[in-house]
Amino acid sequence: MPLSTQTLMQQSDAQWLDYIIKANALTVLFQPIVDGESQLIFGYEALVRGPSDSPLHSPLKLFGSAEHAGRLVELDLLCRRLAIQRFVELELPARLFLNVMPATILEWDFREGATIEYLKHAGLSPERVVIELTEHAPIHDYELMRRAVTHYRNMGFKVALDDLGAGYSGLRHWAELRPDFVKIDRHFIESIDQDCLKQQFLRSIIDVSRNLGCQLIAEGIETREEYHILWEMQLNYLQGYHFARPSEAPPRDIENLRYTPQRQPATSHIAASISQPIAAIDAKSKLPTLLDRFKHDLGLRCVALVREGRPIGVIRRNDFLTLFANPFAHSLYAKSSLEELADKQMIVARNDTSLEQLSQWVTEADGGRHEDFVIVDEDGLYQGMGNIIDLLREITSQRVRQARHANPLTGLPGNALINDAMASHLAEGRDFVAAYCDLDQFKAYNDDYGYAHGDEVIIAVANLLQDTLLEHDHFVGHIGGDDFMLLLSGDDWQVHCEQVLNRFEAMAPSFYRPADQEAGGIAGEDRQGNRQFFPFISLTLAALPVKPGRFNSALSIADRLSQLKCHAKRVSGNHLLIERRQR
Repeated sequence: MPLSTQTLMQQSDAQWLDYIIKANALTVLFQPIVDGESQLIFGYEALVRGPSDSPLHSPLKLFGSAEHAGRLVELDLLCRRLAIQRFVELELPARLFLNVMPATILEWDFREGATIEYLKHAGLSPERVVIELTEHAPIHDYELMRRAVTHYRNMGFKVALDDLGAGYSGLRHWAELRPDFVKIDRHFIESIDQDCLKQQFLRSIIDVSRNLGCQLIAEGIETREEYHILWEMQLNYLQGYHFARPSEAPPRDIENLRYTPQRQPATSHIAASISQPIAAIDAKSKLPTLLDRFKHDLGLRCVALVREGRPIGVIRRNDFLTLFANPFAHSLYAKSSLEELADKQMIVARNDTSLEQLSQWVTEADGGRHEDFVIVDEDGLYQGMGNIIDLLREITSQRVRQARHANPLTGLPGNALINDAMASHLAEGRDFVAAYCDLDQFKAYNDDYGYAHGDEVIIAVANLLQDTLLEHDHFVGHIGGDDFMLLLSGDDWQVHCEQVLNRFEAMAPSFYRPADQEAGGIAGEDRQGNRQFFPFISLTLAALPVKPGRFNSALSIADRLSQLKCHAKRVSGNHLLIERRQR
């Protein structure tokens, strides 16, 4: 007969543990892991809690007590069983991240194959389960652990390593066990948007993960700013309170999360993204003040000199200290003002200057003296310093990202960059038009002429869109296959769309054999296998005017465009359909 709560309150931890294990008195919570690239839930981490009115409510206290009592394996297997059971009961999508303590695998009483039994009983495939090795104690027998990891993989599981950087020899665990996923401890995520050293560390870890073919998951994301910087660093798997807290009834899709991300990559393309908040020095300051600062801050390379908050020059470390390299320097320069020693030929960039423009200024500057430059706000007030190393790193990172997310056939921006561009347009709060561009009769053409000719048509459409639209500062992206996305602005966007349609109509016959040109198309089978005649390929454009406040995310625009395209496809021939409704 179960003990009453009052009786249990008077019991020891060991008695509480015995009650918890016998009564299955654990609560299973789930926290989503978000795929920032697709904006979908990638998986759920299962977390357990003891009874809320017990001293073993905390998982640390719970597992500590079990280890002390020699019942770690028993508790660990119970947690797995309940987590699997509850995951299936809730009919949650995606993957289940199942915490497993490495120490239990090495215990004499560990029951091999128990997890598979639980999965079979619950009807859950091992391919949907990630075994997450939670590290709270050192691993001494790596050979045995490697065999255990291989055993899990052979059964169809993926393997994750938890809390990299938080426990014992995390990097060695990574190298020895070669997990499929590695979770970055929240220490390296907290305030990463304000900490350059953490950003450098994470970039190094990202490089390592790519070389090892491993996916990274950032834990402990609590702010929008942390999320944005991680997204910009191309770390796509994300977890933390910013999205959702652990819950007995977790959200099932991104729309239900506490925050639906709207990416704002434009901020990473401007000078503000590389600005370092290095304190300027006032023109009224005395020379010894700056000399003392350079001597005590060995990493300080350049300081901006300001008057009433506005930069009037820069003083470079090497130039300044060289003046004091001889014994007469103090007497020679003691009465000099800082303004006399400053270099007035500095590069000054507003914080919204594009990195491409800034790079051009630095490149064109003579003598190579402008490794450091000043960044000001829109009113010309000093904001910080930038340097050429950070500028080159950021530009390189952007180009790598653009190449990584470009469509391999056309080289146009792919889905991730399309979402970036739409999110930027929304964040800027300006009018624009999102247009879906799709080929009609393309399947029949592809079936008859083959994929090589089909690819030639897609490339021709990509070139046509670029030649017609890019010169007018419109955006052209390639979703995939014969689908393109256009982001149009200005009053004459409709004229440009009509130009695209007219030019394609004139071009289309050239894709066909002479006999098919004369016939006006080809005979083939439709999607139901019925023979019919298919006229020349044509273009359909479905255009959605976007007013500020009408849509709150790229996803909502894409959903509406998909509906609009279905209506547009009902009209044959080269055609532009514009949505006229405003809500």
